[in-house]
Amino acid sequence: MDRHAPPCGRDGDVIAHIDLGIDERAHPGIRGPMRFRPETAKPLNALAEALLRAPHPTLTPGERELIAAYVSGLNECRFCCATHAAFAAAQLPSGMPLVDRVLRDPVDAEVGDKLRALLRIAEAVRRSGRDVTAELVAAAREAGATDLEIHDTVLIAAAFCMYNRYVDGLGTLVPDDPVVYEKAAERIVRHGYVES
Repeated sequence: MDRHAPPCGRDGDVIAHIDLGIDERAHPGIRGPMRFRPETAKPLNALAEALLRAPHPTLTPGERELIAAYVSGLNECRFCCATHAAFAAAQLPSGMPLVDRVLRDPVDAEVGDKLRALLRIAEAVRRSGRDVTAELVAAAREAGATDLEIHDTVLIAAAFCMYNRYVDGLGTLVPDDPVVYEKAAERIVRHGYVES
């Protein structure tokens, strides 16, 4: 058995490392731990709302979700990658084809130079905050990124390293059905993180 795979129950269903006291099929991924500890869920959801959905002068919600999905993919967090890929696709004009290209290789994806430079910063943060170099920041500025965009990219990447480890560290259920993520995207686009 893969040491990174969560344990399986007698009926073959994946179960979390701890008893969340819920039906995980109804509350997969991060939703289970958030129901388990609503007092920590509130600030975590507020942070996601501020980073990914709050008004921003230049980065769209779709672009910010794309950064979250990209970092989650690099961290091999299947739940967060699939979730935020669906959220990004629902809010970007080019939808899932663009998201898939970015997740495979942002160098070849049809995104602007600025977003590509911000994704490079996010990738560096994902490895270590100290991997964000003056050269990466200068390249992002040269591509048109503002200090606010650089700041928010670093914070999104750092926050998603935490969210990814929260989900995977508890071994929560990861649905395989893409419809689960599409429905979650509809809910988030309509209501946001705070009310979901």
